Amino acid sequence: MTGDVTMSRAVVLERFGEPLALREFEVPPPVAGGLVVACHFGGVCGTDLHLQQGHLDIPTPLVLGHEGLGTVHRLGEGTDTDATGAALRSGDAVMWASSIACGQCVFCLRYREPTLCRNRRTCGVNRPISAESALSGSWADHIVLQPGSTVVRVPSGVSHLAAMSLACAGPTMVHAMFERRPVRVGEVVVVQGSGPVGLAAAALAQLAGAETVVLAGGPAQRLSIAAKAGIGHHHVNVVEADDPADALAEVVELTGGGADLVVECTGVPSAVGQGLRLARRGGSYLVVGQYTDSGDTMINPHQIVYRQLDVVGSWAFSGAHLVEYVRLLPALTERFDLESLVTAYPLAEHAAAMAAVANGSVIKAVLTG
Repeated sequence: MTGDVTMSRAVVLERFGEPLALREFEVPPPVAGGLVVACHFGGVCGTDLHLQQGHLDIPTPLVLGHEGLGTVHRLGEGTDTDATGAALRSGDAVMWASSIACGQCVFCLRYREPTLCRNRRTCGVNRPISAESALSGSWADHIVLQPGSTVVRVPSGVSHLAAMSLACAGPTMVHAMFERRPVRVGEVVVVQGSGPVGLAAAALAQLAGAETVVLAGGPAQRLSIAAKAGIGHHHVNVVEADDPADALAEVVELTGGGADLVVECTGVPSAVGQGLRLARRGGSYLVVGQYTDSGDTMINPHQIVYRQLDVVGSWAFSGAHLVEYVRLLPALTERFDLESLVTAYPLAEHAAAMAAVANGSVIKAVLTG
């Protein structure tokens, strides 16, 4: 990339519940320790829909987009390597973690849990256009990454569309399934939900050595795409079932009476009560999908005690989890057809992309510069 670009388009959330705006901003030079990236892909996540609807208390106006892939446009002074220590040069394809933890709060220092940092600065979420740079989200032609950002070179030979298929879901599930409740070789795993988070959970469970992975989700088109991509051993349509109880009974039968690990990736509160009953006695229930507050639900606590379940929650991901996801990309793309999960839209068609994510007609939408 040349250094003569002066302006960048960006999709801006100006007011909650209103259409997004396509605006132009000046591309500033990178600060020392930072860099400017030419965004080629900006992922559309379900969280972006929640942000636009005002479900989270965030500052506005801001440029949306917390997951992306692009090429290095300009490096700031002192920025010469990525998070792994590999040399970083103009034109290199990179991905970056959306958040920077403060490193000073009790969660960063004492509990060593940067995902729980109260002061995390997150691209496309809580960095308004009045902050360090207006271009702080990936739904733009360029993004300005601040010092402390975790940036990783994309391995050569890996399809960039494939890498974007699980750009947010992948590292989220690395955190959940490598740290919070690791998958053990030979386990039977049930994944609730067939969106990007659920597909990431199923794919990583298979990669980790699970004997059987049952994907319980829907609609049928999503499950068909997942099956063709090699994700999941069994696929049960819970969403469109005439009787959901029969579909859940089929899941239990496929697991031989209950799963060693059930992973909730739906974002639907009522799924939690169902998931508790899909685990075997002595099994585990890993809750990941309730990222935004979608309300309360009824559960039967007897199911936790009677089954003697380990119930674990997992929130977001850190830069280290992105590094691990990128490291796994060659293995993931060799085993699974991740590119088939992605539908690309031009940046100007952001409204169509968000509508497709909202109505479930695509699995993963990305905006292209």
